[in-house]
Amino acid sequence: MESDDGDAKLSELAMWRDSRLFSEAERVALEYAERVTITGQKVDDAFFSRLAQHYTETQIVELTAAIAFENYRSKFNPSLGVDAQGFCAIPKR
Repeated sequence: MESDDGDAKLSELAMWRDSRLFSEAERVALEYAERVTITGQKVDDAFFSRLAQHYTETQIVELTAAIAFENYRSKFNPSLGVDAQGFCAIPKR
C-alpha cells in the first residue's frame, strides 16, 4: 500500500462503512473491532462466518489480540496519565 493510500484511508476511517477505499476484508475487520470493543455488541456465529471468509483461524486470533491490546491501552494509559507520544498522526475531525 502506498503512503497516499494509507493517508486517504486514515482520513476516511471514521466513515469506513461508506468509504470506497476499504476492501470487504477490511470492512469485516473494522466491524469485528467495533463488536469486540463496544459493550453489548456480540460476535455471533453468522458474523464469525463472515470473518472466516477473509481470515484464517490464526489471523483471527492475531486480529483479536491486537484489538484486545488496543482496548487495554485505551483504559490503562489514560488512568496512569500516559499521553500520546506522537507516533501516529490522527487527522482532526
